[in-house]
Amino acid sequence: MKAKISQTFPRLTVYSEENFLGARRIYRGNLGIRNTDSILDGIESLRFFSTSSNATLIVFTRIGFRGNFRVFRGNRNIADLDDFIAGNDVESIISTNERLTLAQIRNIRNTGTLPAGYRLI
Repeated sequence: MKAKISQTFPRLTVYSEENFLGARRIYRGNLGIRNTDSILDGIESLRFFSTSSNATLIVFTRIGFRGNFRVFRGNRNIADLDDFIAGNDVESIISTNERLTLAQIRNIRNTGTLPAGYRLI
């Protein structure tokens, strides 16, 4: 009998409105959201929490993990994702308990492919 592993962290809570208001969804584990507009008709704010200092949140200006990006390590609350990256909205997100390097992030951006073991939403 195989054991099923449930990953608790990181925890990504996304909201349909700015300032952590409106409808919300909670995601756990290593994952990528390919298109933020496909969740709650658009993600406007988020909370990222993990007990690991290696936890990494990456936000991109284009769908499919493309375009410009910003990297955050550790816990983060972002009240407004509009115009968040050099005047551009956040269009895709990666949430992980791993410390992704800039080289790994650029590879994801170039290929549009997440590392093995990540859930694609």
